[in-house]
Amino acid sequence: MRLQGKVALITGGGTGIGKATAIRFAQEGAKVVVTDINLQGAQTTAQEIKQAGGQGLALRQDVTQEADWISVVEQSKEAFGTIDILFNNAGIYIIKPLAEITLEEWNRLMGINVTGVFLGMKHVMPLMAEQHKGSVINASSIAGLTGAAGHVLYGASKGAVRIMSKDAAMEYATKGVRVNSIHPGYIDTGMVDYAAQVNHTSKSNLADISPNGRLGSVNDIANIVLFLASDEANHVTGAEFVVDGGATAK
Repeated sequence: MRLQGKVALITGGGTGIGKATAIRFAQEGAKVVVTDINLQGAQTTAQEIKQAGGQGLALRQDVTQEADWISVVEQSKEAFGTIDILFNNAGIYIIKPLAEITLEEWNRLMGINVTGVFLGMKHVMPLMAEQHKGSVINASSIAGLTGAAGHVLYGASKGAVRIMSKDAAMEYATKGVRVNSIHPGYIDTGMVDYAAQVNHTSKSNLADISPNGRLGSVNDIANIVLFLASDEANHVTGAEFVVDGGATAK
């Protein structure tokens, strides 16, 4: 029960990595607030948590809207008293040549992947600072570390998350709040299905990019997020954790 007594807020918790992490957190004793723009997905995750004997709250949230963040924080406090852990997981993926990216696409992806993370930190970290404890985990990507054709838009967003995490970690280092970023490679979710389709290849070919020869699983990511959320990582802040099967080590 590594998160016993803690309250966690997870965005994009209706599917994929967010859902797996929410369930993992609950198994470790956390009370979990699951948000998603798709309320039904968030409700399904929260229901699975409850059926397993945990405590989960599902809320609809558009992470690009400041009013939604204010509301989610207030509802989380009303339900569970505070927020000890924030996993800024919500994000979208667009692969497209630079010259073909529309301004509308740029603004939409940046709004979710970057502004959503900024607003989450803005509205949750001061609460954590008041209690002088808290852990923020921001979902970046190996696309925020290395370049790839067709990734100007997505890579820019994940690079921003990487540096924002370090900056926020420095600002709150003396306030008891830790901030770290995670950098997954290809993980077996709908995003990999999309990548395979856009690149006219197969998921098995994408798996071959990693030296260990497989796609990552959602639980591979949930486990590293769990570590960063727990007190075991109480001396870890401003760091980036790559979970890519060795892809960026080549």
